[in-house]
Amino acid sequence: MTEPHSTREEETLLDPADPQEAAYLTLHAERAALEEELTRQQQLQRFGSDEQDIASARATESSLLKDLDRVLTLIRAAEIRRQQPIARRWQ
Repeated sequence: MTEPHSTREEETLLDPADPQEAAYLTLHAERAALEEELTRQQQLQRFGSDEQDIASARATESSLLKDLDRVLTLIRAAEIRRQQPIARRWQ
């Protein structure tokens, strides 16, 4: 099933002057940077020749995956808040 519009199309509709939308855009930028670095670390593991570099890349990948999980959780929460702006908050 496809979404009504892509994230990129949605980002063009956001107002970066709005603090919540700016934070949402920042989260997506952080996600993209983490995914790019994850790819780099995975390539180092796959194509590296130095065992120490490969082990370091594996440890870095593990840390990056935890960070990516955190960011994706924050993005999901932000998307829910954006879809239900007057929803009851359980805090």
